[in-house]
Amino acid sequence: MRYYPVNLDIRKRRCLVVGGGRVAARKVNTLIQCGAVVTVVSPENSSSIGQLAADQAIILKPRAYRSSDVVGMFLVIGATDDETLNRQINVDAESQNLLCNIADRPEICNFILPAIVRRGDFVMAISTAGKSPAFAKHIRKRLEADFGSEYGDLLDLMGAIRTRLLAAAHEPEMHKPLFEKLIAENLLALVKDKKVDQIDRLLERVLGPGYRYDRLMLTNRQPGE
Repeated sequence: MRYYPVNLDIRKRRCLVVGGGRVAARKVNTLIQCGAVVTVVSPENSSSIGQLAADQAIILKPRAYRSSDVVGMFLVIGATDDETLNRQINVDAESQNLLCNIADRPEICNFILPAIVRRGDFVMAISTAGKSPAFAKHIRKRLEADFGSEYGDLLDLMGAIRTRLLAAAHEPEMHKPLFEKLIAENLLALVKDKKVDQIDRLLERVLGPGYRYDRLMLTNRQPGE
């Protein structure tokens, strides 16, 4: 196996995207969703990147790439249609020991980006080791049809339960059989169908009194939601 699977925490990390087209915009949006501090360098930019800059969601440098642009970055993505430039971006990033991905050029990347299915914090990644992005996309579409928003909701519920159990001084190793029992009792289907009364009864039977679906899910909402 060539690639080491990993999930990166890039919140507040400085990330560079070189390129201003459609592919670059996709990379930028994913980085923003993950909390990165994104800088885009490109003399020409799509309207979506321009809007992100106007909204101050990114730092935009509307000029040609310079080797010094990679300095101080955590992660670098090259998304241009200039092969010579893409290779230079890779060389510059490698010289600084940075994570570097060049779109559609796995041979000059030290990491590749999988196809992703995201349901809230529930994320599935599909990789073909760069051999067939089209096949990864095909599998992603199949998974998107099979895995609905209820998977993200279930994960939020499980996270809220875990937080409450920890606050009550439960030992973490005691959690596993509780969660396994909830899953075995078809909690996912109840969440999918929004059967709140049945969920509450199941939670009380497995966890004890005081565990209510609406109250637990409320802890996952951000202020203003």
